[in-house]
Amino acid sequence: VKEMEEYLHSIKANITVAVMGCPVNGMQEASRADIGIAGGSKSGILFRKGKVIRTVPQAEIKQALIEEIEKIIEEQRSQK
Repeated sequence: VKEMEEYLHSIKANITVAVMGCPVNGMQEASRADIGIAGGSKSGILFRKGKVIRTVPQAEIKQALIEEIEKIIEEQRSQK
């Protein structure tokens, strides 16, 4: 969470991001988020609107989440 805070404060977009600590309940609890990650001990589950995108190794979670956030921002811009 702390690693993502600075990045999230820097973006100027209407987007909901969930950073959850439990893959068992995390996705369900944050199913309304535009994008989220539910971390585990060795990997995290990246999800969008409650649907799994993919499983990401622990070392790649931050970058994978940032990439997905950037995709959503671009989608929002193209819809305007």
